Amino acid sequence: MSKIIRVRYEKGVLKPLERLELEEGREYEIILGEDIDALIRRYRGVLGKSSVKEFEELEEEAQLQ
Repeated sequence: MSKIIRVRYEKGVLKPLERLELEEGREYEIILGEDIDALIRRYRGVLGKSSVKEFEELEEEAQLQ
């Protein structure tokens, strides 16, 4: 199952901003992306009048494909 989570990078470590239900000792792959606010500013107007929620759903769908 894929899931998009927000993280903060501090002192060389990525820290999740929400609780993660992960299997101890298992390795995971991550994909780093831009901050959603930066993406919205970059593409403002390209998708017409879309809400932030609609944009987040489109971004999540694109990342899962």
